[in-house]
Amino acid sequence: MDGVQLPDRIGDYTVERELGAGGMGTVYLARSRGGRTVAVKVARPELAADPHFRARFRAEVDAARRVGGFHTAQVVDADPDAAAPWLATAYIPGPTLSRLLAERGPMDETRLRLLGAALAEALQAIHDCGLIHRDLKPGNIIMADDGPRVLDFGIARALESTRLTSTGAAFGTPGFLAPEQAQGHEVGGAADVFALGAVLVAAAGGHAFGEGTPVMLMYRAVHEPADLSAVPEDVRPVVAACLTKDPAQRPTPKRLLDLLAPDPGRAPDTARPSAIAAASTTAPTPTPTATPTATPTPAPAAAGHPPTVPSSPDNDVAHAATVTAIPHADVPPAKRSAGKVAAMAAGALIVLGGTGYGIYASGSLGALGPFPEATHELVIPESIVDGAYGRDIEGRLPPDPQPDSLGQKGSTHYSVDYTVTSAGSEKGVPFNTVHVYGSSGRYTDPEGDRDALIRAMTVTGRENVSDPPRVIRPADSGVDIRCTTVDDQTVCGWGDDNTTVAIGFKPTSALEVAAAETRKIRDEIRRPIATASTSPSG
Repeated sequence: MDGVQLPDRIGDYTVERELGAGGMGTVYLARSRGGRTVAVKVARPELAADPHFRARFRAEVDAARRVGGFHTAQVVDADPDAAAPWLATAYIPGPTLSRLLAERGPMDETRLRLLGAALAEALQAIHDCGLIHRDLKPGNIIMADDGPRVLDFGIARALESTRLTSTGAAFGTPGFLAPEQAQGHEVGGAADVFALGAVLVAAAGGHAFGEGTPVMLMYRAVHEPADLSAVPEDVRPVVAACLTKDPAQRPTPKRLLDLLAPDPGRAPDTARPSAIAAASTTAPTPTPTATPTATPTPAPAAAGHPPTVPSSPDNDVAHAATVTAIPHADVPPAKRSAGKVAAMAAGALIVLGGTGYGIYASGSLGALGPFPEATHELVIPESIVDGAYGRDIEGRLPPDPQPDSLGQKGSTHYSVDYTVTSAGSEKGVPFNTVHVYGSSGRYTDPEGDRDALIRAMTVTGRENVSDPPRVIRPADSGVDIRCTTVDDQTVCGWGDDNTTVAIGFKPTSALEVAAAETRKIRDEIRRPIATASTSPSG
């Protein structure tokens, strides 16, 4: 298929075709020696070299075998000790919920209730085994002939606690992440209930937290109320209760079953959906809690696979995005002008400069420092690249000081948008908009900070990477610039002892072109402290 060499066999299974690929591995359609169809997930080679990943993967396989039921996909085989660890599950044909919604449109109230009840049953089965799903979303739900099946890319679950994501990153998909999950806090079963609420909003044709970049979605989940305008009025109180910010105030899966699919034997007054109207102000049955912080919480067990459609950027491979955690405190909600998407994005990305970002980038859990000497800082001029791009007043926020963390000290975050000027158009500059997100301070792992910024600007869980990340050193430059093209933008960034910046360019371009423009911008906004203005333009 398109020149890609498929493995002939994985364990005792004959590979027929690739179903899809994600950030953690590849999924294949295969058959057992007796002719049974299975979905086999194979971890990427770089993960196989990580002993922590192997240990966690082995534990996940054991946990996955415990979760059965008619709302999940059964694990049938696995080999954690293979050269590339793999997991085989029963193959369940059918489209993902996201694909079904794209083809047939939103669900009515009756179908919405049935979907919610089925998902609540699935979560109850998972939670009863002491597990948490952590990444419930339309792309992880197969609409099988006998009802919805909750799927999970088991390899991704094991990746959650490896060194690759153990430094403050939130695990899951923005738009469905609970506030506590986006903030990098301890997560319990209530986070799955929050995701279920967001799934029901999507099934009704809406977006609980709008659309936009991953950081925008996470910011809204933490600070703003969900948009329930698309949800039928009689179901809205149930969904609102699921999306309550406080996890202790969300209903349990069992309670959701009572509300969405009342038991005929129960008193109608306690089973009607209207009974949940005050759920956010009354204490419900406590939700399952995560294992103590000292012991990683077992991840969910329901392993699954993508839909039976040709592989393309639009297909839903069941895998999760890894995104930088939003800090809980120290960062006030961003103010934004109505209808100004650029300003909203800038406000959301400023949050990235806080505690979660610093911990993610530090790469260690040691003491603070040692930190380099402060020699440079960022400034935000009215125009850049010899006047080719002018600052967008609506697409900026004031410089935002950040608390010290393991990897940063004295850091101030900046977020500003630039648009091409008439002078830039005459010069034929390659871009229409330039989005600058970064910080200046003192950093122990500046390149890690840079990469975290780039990830936060590009990871959505369904991103289309047309140019994989590559480090480029422009001519006559002493700095390495990392660039990639994801979806509709080319993103480049640098990291040094005192400044770390990611820049998004639109429209996309060759990476070398964007790197050269990044080098020019760096020369203009990174200045020695001795000559820099005492108060950057804000």
